[in-house]
Amino acid sequence: MTTKKRQIKLGAFLMQTGHHIAGWRHPQAQADAGVNFRHYVQLAQKAEAAKFDAVFLADGVAVRSENLAALSRTARSDQFEPLTLLSALAAVTERIGLIATASTSYHEPYNLARKFASLDQISGGRAGWNLVTSATNAEALNFSRTAQFAHADRYRRAQEFHDVVAGLWDSWEDDAFVRDPSQGIYLDTDKLHTLNHKGPHFQVKGPLNVARSPQGRPVVVQAGASEDGRELAARTAEVIFVAHQTFDEAKSFYADIKARAQHHGRNADDVKIMPGIFPVVGRTQEEADAKFEQLQALIDPVVGLSLLAGISGEVDLSAYPVDGPLPELPPTQGPQSRQRLLIDLARRDGLSIRQLYLKIAGARGHQQVVGTPQTIADQLQQWFEEGGADGFNIMGPWFPGGLDDFIELVVPELRRRGLFRTEYEGRTLREHLGLERPQHPAALRRLQSQLPQKIAA
Repeated sequence: MTTKKRQIKLGAFLMQTGHHIAGWRHPQAQADAGVNFRHYVQLAQKAEAAKFDAVFLADGVAVRSENLAALSRTARSDQFEPLTLLSALAAVTERIGLIATASTSYHEPYNLARKFASLDQISGGRAGWNLVTSATNAEALNFSRTAQFAHADRYRRAQEFHDVVAGLWDSWEDDAFVRDPSQGIYLDTDKLHTLNHKGPHFQVKGPLNVARSPQGRPVVVQAGASEDGRELAARTAEVIFVAHQTFDEAKSFYADIKARAQHHGRNADDVKIMPGIFPVVGRTQEEADAKFEQLQALIDPVVGLSLLAGISGEVDLSAYPVDGPLPELPPTQGPQSRQRLLIDLARRDGLSIRQLYLKIAGARGHQQVVGTPQTIADQLQQWFEEGGADGFNIMGPWFPGGLDDFIELVVPELRRRGLFRTEYEGRTLREHLGLERPQHPAALRRLQSQLPQKIAA
């Protein structure tokens, strides 16, 4: 019996005009990308033609900066609501996965479960939910709060939220809807399961008024790397998007999450870890360096400081000398793992505030690779084969050109090495990722109860 060779998973992380903070100023960028549906259609279709596992849309429910000077120079304030956009993209794609971010802090479980179940039905089993807890006061102020939830409270709420959503997705067994006109039977009520959840944060009766999805449940994605985030991910996530600066960090995180997943009774391969990678690709190293420097030269210092403030926990750094060291930062109730990454990077490399914002202007703490197709493939291969990743979330510096470069130059090199597919193996996101389709709990219990009878017979 032959074992299929393990291959890299690839996501296309689509962020309006591109991931570099000045990407919108690139002469070939689609400056109005945030409200240009055709732009997203072209990106999704290109990623699908290249056989990517999924496209991914991040989201926040606020305009993030109150610094109007920075806001006026940054292309991150106008964007489509991701589930609406992905539902439209489902109609113009056939195979690629569709992953959207939605917050457990500012949704109710029933509405969110219904929306993702609907997307999964519309797309034929290609939906994924990126579970986030939201981390900014700007978002809280849009939902009748004066400040965000405390970090630990957000994660306690998120755990219960996930369990309610998963329970609602199992409201119906796979064959519950008979739809037999000749018998006059539309559904089998024996295969209906009402949730009746009552917990500290939510009371939800159910059932969900959407049938069980083609892939059993939408794929659950998570992106937190704090202690709370790791524990939530190990228990609930099937894919983890994460930021690492070094291979050693990636390898340590990978081993930790796989071990935690097993502690929760899961198989290590039930969780796919996909670090973000910001690639600037050139046919030569000189060409790649020139492309990167072209983007770096477009960074406005006001925008750079605002970017640092957002990642560091909403700390205003404008009062500190821009060519001096990063000051001590107070503990944040925001994204703790990202703040820690920022501090570690500044201290390890001895970076000034200016050097730090230049360092993260593209990748925002994710790994940044500037090089040829061969050197970029070398790094992806090392991380993949030596225990640092199952795949990568590709963060194009500007769109559409940054994604075009990766598809045209790096993907063929990965295929030459046997590291990436040439055709899709299935139709659902779970099939792409190599994740098992979850059996309905009630159907599984029936099957298990029948086993002793069958053995006796």
